[in-house]
Amino acid sequence: MGEPLLQTRAISKSFGALKASSDVSLDLRPGEIHALIGPNGAGKSTLIKQIAGNLRPDSGTVHFLGRDVTALDTVARARLGLGRTFQISALAMEFTVLQNAVLGALGARGDVMRFFRPVMKDRALLERAQEALERVGLQDHATTRTAELSHGQRRQLEVAVALTLRPRAFLMDEPMAGLGAGGSKRLTGFLDGLRAEAPILLVEHDMDAVFALADRISVLVYGQIIATGTAADIRGNAEVRRAYLGEEDTA
Repeated sequence: MGEPLLQTRAISKSFGALKASSDVSLDLRPGEIHALIGPNGAGKSTLIKQIAGNLRPDSGTVHFLGRDVTALDTVARARLGLGRTFQISALAMEFTVLQNAVLGALGARGDVMRFFRPVMKDRALLERAQEALERVGLQDHATTRTAELSHGQRRQLEVAVALTLRPRAFLMDEPMAGLGAGGSKRLTGFLDGLRAEAPILLVEHDMDAVFALADRISVLVYGQIIATGTAADIRGNAEVRRAYLGEEDTA
């Protein structure tokens, strides 16, 4: 799959006596979906925040596109092409679907202090936003207020906002959360096609989606990676079954 686009090297993060990340090393390679799974409280969200730039590791480094980005904040990493969707929606609920997408495109260009009304007349921004909405199937909802969307449609919009950055890689934190079976199936199909454009580091509790999508899976337990491998490797790993899937070793 080539050299990693995104890589953590032995990153650790503690909050007092709690070690949320402990010497975590993983990577994301071109064209793949690398899933990060683990029980609640395993440290997945803390790890994603360190990769995205919300948190600075106590030790270790984060590399993106061959560059050490450990000292860069989220905005700087996003402008380099690191796209992110959130576990908890960060959309502006009172804005329309198109306005949210335009704000994403505006942030990608770095003009975040421009007045909103002139921005909505910017042809280049509008075209980028409309293209992203069409990609996720929301073009017919462009004038809909975001608060009126279904939960699944809001997830689609979050992906569209990330797409306006034209990212080189994605961080996705539980994109299936709150979706029904139909919504999960549609989003799974979309993400499956998206990996060719930009690889995805996927944090997800929906194991059907994980096993359907992931080229590799890493299992995080108590801040440590205990296994990395294919879906078949992870299914067959006795330590993973005990620590995460809750199965007893009957051997």
